[in-house]
Amino acid sequence: MRLPLAAPFEPHPEQSSRHQIRKALRRRRRSLSRHQQRQAASALAQRLMASPALYRARHIGIYLANDGEIDPAPYVTAARQRGVQFYLPVLHRFRDGHMEFAPYNETTPLQPNRFGIPEPVFNGGHGRPTWALDAVLMPLVGFDLEGGRLGMGGGFYDRTFEFVRQTPRLAPKLIGLAHEIQRVVRLPIEPWDIPLDGIVTDQCRYRV
Repeated sequence: MRLPLAAPFEPHPEQSSRHQIRKALRRRRRSLSRHQQRQAASALAQRLMASPALYRARHIGIYLANDGEIDPAPYVTAARQRGVQFYLPVLHRFRDGHMEFAPYNETTPLQPNRFGIPEPVFNGGHGRPTWALDAVLMPLVGFDLEGGRLGMGGGFYDRTFEFVRQTPRLAPKLIGLAHEIQRVVRLPIEPWDIPLDGIVTDQCRYRV
């Protein structure tokens, strides 16, 4: 029997700015226990492995979970058995506020970037252009069913994938990953926000 979906988060009218919603949702996901996080990661992996959007994908951008983010690591382990190659975002060497994607496997050496987030030691040698990725699985702070995405506020994904507005045929599928408890009734959207093609949670797959 399928469990009912978690109720979406509905901000109080007086606390509905992006900053306030972000703060509340980060607190929500950090409240999950380690056991709940492991269960969520396992359920997420099953949904991603069964996703038609990823069935033919062979080059996928991924992230390392922190701050209570849902963990894609079990999916990465399973998908590697299908021959999928994964890439982690690193801060761009020349374009401030942008990212590039470096190959990632279990032996890839990591180092903290200026935000303290681990990323591959990368000199640009064997990276993959963003347009050549089949899909990018990106972390969410919050999402709604219109494809709205609330990130950490740095705008790195929005700037990196801004090109999809002009050349959508070259765009990878942009799929957000989150706990179901991060779903919001309606997010305030900014003009620069890059919309998602879909969202996958521990409880459901949403196609935008």
